[in-house]
Amino acid sequence: MDKNISSQPHFRALLPLGLFLTIFVGSGIYFQSQGTSFAFYQVAAPVAALPAIILSLFLSREKLGASVERFLQGAGHSDIMAMCMIYLLAGGFSSVAKATGGVDAVVGLAISVIPASFLLPGLFVVGALISTAMGTSMGTIAALAPIALGIAGEAGLSLPLTAGAVMSGAMFGDNLSIISDTTIAATRTQGCEMKDKFRVNVAVALPAAIITIIILLFQSQGTATPQVAGDNSLFLALPYLAILVMAVSGVNVFAVLLSGIILAGAAGFWMSPDFTLLIYVKEIYNGFTGMQEIFILSIFIGGLGELMKAQGGLLALEKMVSAGIKRVASGKGGTAIAEAGIGVLAFLTNLCTANNTVSILVTGSVAKNIAKENGVEPKRAAGTLDIFACICQGFIPWGAQILLAASIFKISPLTVVSNVYYCMMLFICVTISLLIPRKN
Repeated sequence: MDKNISSQPHFRALLPLGLFLTIFVGSGIYFQSQGTSFAFYQVAAPVAALPAIILSLFLSREKLGASVERFLQGAGHSDIMAMCMIYLLAGGFSSVAKATGGVDAVVGLAISVIPASFLLPGLFVVGALISTAMGTSMGTIAALAPIALGIAGEAGLSLPLTAGAVMSGAMFGDNLSIISDTTIAATRTQGCEMKDKFRVNVAVALPAAIITIIILLFQSQGTATPQVAGDNSLFLALPYLAILVMAVSGVNVFAVLLSGIILAGAAGFWMSPDFTLLIYVKEIYNGFTGMQEIFILSIFIGGLGELMKAQGGLLALEKMVSAGIKRVASGKGGTAIAEAGIGVLAFLTNLCTANNTVSILVTGSVAKNIAKENGVEPKRAAGTLDIFACICQGFIPWGAQILLAASIFKISPLTVVSNVYYCMMLFICVTISLLIPRKN
């Protein structure tokens, strides 16, 4: 173990997160009250994170050079870099597809197939299928959100509702897929089989999904049948259709998005003589620059999370939850209370890391000890870890999935959060499941 990592819990290490939230959320609320347009964009999230990083460096007991190095390690973590690459590729594909007319073509095809009253539930179902096959919510949002944005514009759908439907579908598979990073992390840390964890999760996820579909169906009532304009050529839609098929087939998300950029460019060259190689290259770069805010914020949050972990902030959360469970998890209902404690631990950790996979990895060993001490089966501990990390990711406006969806739809992250019905229903369903008596 790194001797410079605190072995004692320190709640003060969580102060930088509180400062970031105060600046980011507080400024948005203030400007909203003043009637300012795009209130939550007045203070950019990466700028709001800078004071938090400075405070975390100040609180560190290491020398400044060592603290900066630790920040860089967190910022350059493979999970963070993977997210950043997805941001860039998603932006490049979206920009090229829009320039070639692919978005208009897909919108026309989708509207001609899906009834107007079923557009929102349809987007949720498609997102759930893709994310379950791919095992990644980020890749699902990157592939589906640009299509959903175009459909929303033509059909007159609420952008926050549409973004929430896409986000909900993406989180369904992120939690349930057997090839998801969260599933792999949860089953490995708890020592159980993926199929067993899947059976535990599906009993909670399916009811939540059905309720979500019903809610979205009612939300879709009164949607006007859109008048499709522009070129609805099937050929221009092929790049989107191709990446959706690849996604459902379980192809690596990087291969999916790279293929999308290439296919969208090829369609543009074939269909439009005005679409030149120079325009193609510029559109890819325009897509990259359109993702710079979320790119920078992801790096900053990754580094900040590492600093808080080293200073004992995450350990403080773990100790608090463990102590609470020991006080109440005895006798009848002890197993359910321990499960709930494991879920709370994952949720609170994810608040700090803004990454469900990382939160599971960080809390995995503690959760395993809690489960063993209180008679919780490994498969249930793994399922609870994954479910609560998934729920949290749908509730935090600084989470990667929310930020990506908000960036593509050009809306406030908070408006997306308030429409991710699946995570809300998943919380209700898992709470009910914990209240059902079971043998210890």
